[in-house]
Amino acid sequence: MVTLAIGVTACNFQGETTGDRNRSPNNQASQSKRKKVVLTTFTVIADIARNVAGDAAEVQSLTKIGAEIHGYEPTPSDLVRAQTADLILDNGMGLERWAQRFYEGLGDIPHVTVSEGITPIDITEDAYAGKPNPHAWMSPKLALVYVENIRKALSNLDPENATTYSANAQKYSKEIQAIDLQLRAEIDKIPRDRRFIVTCEGAFSYLAKDYGLNEIYLWPVNSERQATPRQVQKVIDVVRQSKIPVVFCESTVSADIQKQVATESGARFGGIFYVDSLSQPGGDVPTYLTLMKYNVDTLAKGLQGKL
Repeated sequence: MVTLAIGVTACNFQGETTGDRNRSPNNQASQSKRKKVVLTTFTVIADIARNVAGDAAEVQSLTKIGAEIHGYEPTPSDLVRAQTADLILDNGMGLERWAQRFYEGLGDIPHVTVSEGITPIDITEDAYAGKPNPHAWMSPKLALVYVENIRKALSNLDPENATTYSANAQKYSKEIQAIDLQLRAEIDKIPRDRRFIVTCEGAFSYLAKDYGLNEIYLWPVNSERQATPRQVQKVIDVVRQSKIPVVFCESTVSADIQKQVATESGARFGGIFYVDSLSQPGGDVPTYLTLMKYNVDTLAKGLQGKL
């Protein structure tokens, strides 16, 4: 099992690690000059953090592009990378179900939860009832909280570059605010009685709240199990009764069940949305801002019959 491998690796690294060598007294001068290494739990946070860090710090994502973050199983090499980082940024709200055990093997390496201060939308059904919906970054308004938390974390880690982090955060926040206005204008083109977003995962609750969308999904949080017949039939019935023209799924899970929903309800399958992962640099959503624009543009085209 991976967890056993991580435990063994942690024991093997209780001697001198690369991180220990970097922090030794003999290397204090070089330590102060080198860029801080910041590790994030997934690619979306990594992109947001890179915009705040600029050239002053090196930001990496623990998980690769296309990874499903909820049920991710860290590898021994992930532990090695984390042990050499200066800071780890996570989303929190239960998104990284594996995080607590992972952190136990890292000693005193600091980690910061970038959703801190956000009032979550609670999940109301299934085994996750009463737990927070973790996808707060899907609201541009709340993404500004992420930016500020990252700015504070980087400034505390690296006070010498605090002015740079503040300037970068201010510039990036303006870009997020601009994309928010664009997305609102796009949604405003859709008649109110047609503003539905039908997905596999309930990952759009914050976006739906911001823009007045009716959210319908198969399951509240991605997990290793598939949708139950009851969940599938419920979505089919709502799509059919509300005459919703298009349904979608997310890039990190199989769309087979949602395609079944489309067939049985008479809707079209409109393709994928991006939530838990960016695309490759040459893909549709290489950044957080392009992810948000792509999703809303795709939704609007689908509801307007333009896909």
